[in-house]
Amino acid sequence: MRIFVIAGEASGDKLGAALMAGLKSLTTVEFSGVGGPLMEAEGLQSLFPMDELSVMGLAEVLPKYPALKRRLNQTAEAVLETAPDILITVDSPDFCLRVARKVKAASAIRTVHYVAPSVWAWRAGRAAKMARVIDHVLALLPFEPPYMTAAGMECDFVGHPVVAEPRPSAAEVADFRARHGFEGQPLLMVLPGSRRGEVSRLTPIFGEVIAEVAVARPETRLVLPTSRHLAPLVREMVRDWPIAPLVLAPEEGQSAAFTLEKACAFHAADWALAASGTVSLELAAARTPMVIAYDMNWLSRTLISRMLKVDTLTLVNLVSETRAVPEFIGKACRADLITPALLGLMDDPGAQIAAMDITLERLGEGGEAPGLRAARAVLRRAAIR
Repeated sequence: MRIFVIAGEASGDKLGAALMAGLKSLTTVEFSGVGGPLMEAEGLQSLFPMDELSVMGLAEVLPKYPALKRRLNQTAEAVLETAPDILITVDSPDFCLRVARKVKAASAIRTVHYVAPSVWAWRAGRAAKMARVIDHVLALLPFEPPYMTAAGMECDFVGHPVVAEPRPSAAEVADFRARHGFEGQPLLMVLPGSRRGEVSRLTPIFGEVIAEVAVARPETRLVLPTSRHLAPLVREMVRDWPIAPLVLAPEEGQSAAFTLEKACAFHAADWALAASGTVSLELAAARTPMVIAYDMNWLSRTLISRMLKVDTLTLVNLVSETRAVPEFIGKACRADLITPALLGLMDDPGAQIAAMDITLERLGEGGEAPGLRAARAVLRRAAIR
């Protein structure tokens, strides 16, 4: 079987790699496409560096549009030339679905999209448009399939990859605390995002919050995991914080060691202040109570806020059907609003642990790995076409 698979950012690379591993365990398969280091480790030779596609926000995309359009056309042409049995696109809908549209216009190649669009949150019409070019959707969240099938697509809930992430042992977490001088001290994790724009926008706001924490709870220590390419920016931006954070970033060739170190940090932390996104589920898996905050470019914020259909963007709140996690989005992403919530959380995590337990159970914790479930769904649906 030949499969062309496309991912456009780090989270998609992780999903794509798990799906590829699942497919390899079930059948003989040949891969081509676009992906990052994790997908490359599963046997993909990426058509071009995946990082070129990692752009988020309406205003942020505009300056890079010509280059993105060239890559879009190149990718669609490569799919048609390869003529795979299945085209699998992973998240990054602005890029991936445009590729699928070009492919469908010129062929009958079966298309699968991994990660359902959040039509339950905003732009509900995306499902109907997507159904014109996508045959099958792999959904991460249990409430998503009805939205997809109503639009005319096949859809399977396959579980969220966070439930299959390896977890450090208690001894490894204790060793992490000891090595970094955190024994017996309260530890706050700070997560200002995984993209340069997010980090640039959120780190100053988070720094204002930390300044207040330093006054109210001066014994608090900080840990801030980030990526290798963002580490210089992060270190520069936190240089004057009143509490110096431990900035964790991988060195060249140390990805496995860093993965364990980062996992230990998530489990060692007593609380977290984090950007909105799937990181909330990583924190939930570690049972680390959190406050979520996020802002974006003014134009993006204005346009998106007008289309929102839900009162929370935090996945723990949505999946658990609670509002246990405080969040500060858009205009509310201000230090004077975030600080009281964080200090309150540090005094009493409230109902967050129960909400996290519900969330992880509903996402498939304890069951078959999502990557393997996704692979089974792809092969089963393809076989019964």
